[in-house]
Amino acid sequence: MATIAEKVTVLEDLRRAQRANGPAAVLAIGTATPANCVLQDQFPDWYFRVTRSDHLTKLKAKMTRICNKSGIKKRYFHHTEETISRHPEFLDRALPSLGARLRTTADAVAELAAAAAGAAIAEWGRPAADITHLVVATNSGADEPGADLRLALLLGLRPTVRRTLLYLHGCSAGLVAIRVARDIAENNRGARVLVACAHTVLLTFGAPDEARLDALVTSALFADGAGAVVVGADPVLPVERPVFHLVSSAQATLPATERTVGISLGESGVEYGVSVEVPALVRDSIERCLADSMAPLGLANAKDGGGGGGWNWNSLFWAVHPGGRALLDSYEAALGLETAKLAASRRVLAEHGNMLGATIIFVLDEIRRRHQDGGEEKVDCKWGIMTGLGPGLTIETIVLHTAGSRNED
Repeated sequence: MATIAEKVTVLEDLRRAQRANGPAAVLAIGTATPANCVLQDQFPDWYFRVTRSDHLTKLKAKMTRICNKSGIKKRYFHHTEETISRHPEFLDRALPSLGARLRTTADAVAELAAAAAGAAIAEWGRPAADITHLVVATNSGADEPGADLRLALLLGLRPTVRRTLLYLHGCSAGLVAIRVARDIAENNRGARVLVACAHTVLLTFGAPDEARLDALVTSALFADGAGAVVVGADPVLPVERPVFHLVSSAQATLPATERTVGISLGESGVEYGVSVEVPALVRDSIERCLADSMAPLGLANAKDGGGGGGWNWNSLFWAVHPGGRALLDSYEAALGLETAKLAASRRVLAEHGNMLGATIIFVLDEIRRRHQDGGEEKVDCKWGIMTGLGPGLTIETIVLHTAGSRNED
């Protein structure tokens, strides 16, 4: 009969055999947007026309000012003017419309996610059937079976793929999904995790309301899009080439901010509550949160070159979720960042708007492009931080390390 010590040894050996040897990494990236594009300088006219609200001239003028200051050039949407005209209940918050919104977006979310995931799998270079785990995050659903099963069927994943579905994590959804994928990859030898984040704004779409100016702001910022990454440890060379190593992750919820950012699902769809205090909270708190997330790594890269005096934030590259222009300005001011450090985030915001959870994957793709292209936009830093805000107010952080170009030996 085996002794207790022998049994413990067997269990430890089994556990070691189940874990990966190395750190998880992003192995491929894919993005997708719908076909319907609306230029930001034309959005107020489009929005007030399709919502039959042209008579609200003061609100339209306010929306125009918000759009002009947003830093956004264009956005993409699954819904069109025809979609809204077929559903008058979408414009009247007094009418129940959740069921109709969910039915309209169910296939759209899965198809948008499939387009991004298909691009990531093609870049990855292995068959879709080799995906062992699927993590799907969306703010545009509330059903089961949900977008995860629809996506698995569209991609032809194995029936044994292990699915995780995340709902209503807001702008931090992409970071949460990648954090979950990292944990899966490092604790399951040979795991290949497909992360897909897709969002459509139809669940929040409604007519302008003088009593809800925060909804006017989100209407001017949010857009549709999908991003996907393949995550795995111990890459199989030469087919798999890591893009970013996922070194560590952290989450911090600021005290007494439960009502600062919130998402609620009701009969008339989804409502986002975003306080005007958020940029100031970021300025006051972000450096401490980021320093706490970096401290356990023991990296000697401080302002004085040896570990004391604070972190030299400009020695890193930055993948910041562009929740809005004011938020990016707050990161820049609080951390003393050079203008170029948030160039990738500002470009994604300009070209696509805020696609909630999917946006951070677009930023990763933009940083990857800048890292590989060279020239003035080349990113030389090897260490980086990916960060974004979620309901709470919660700050998600993932420390990254570049793995070089896929063309490098």
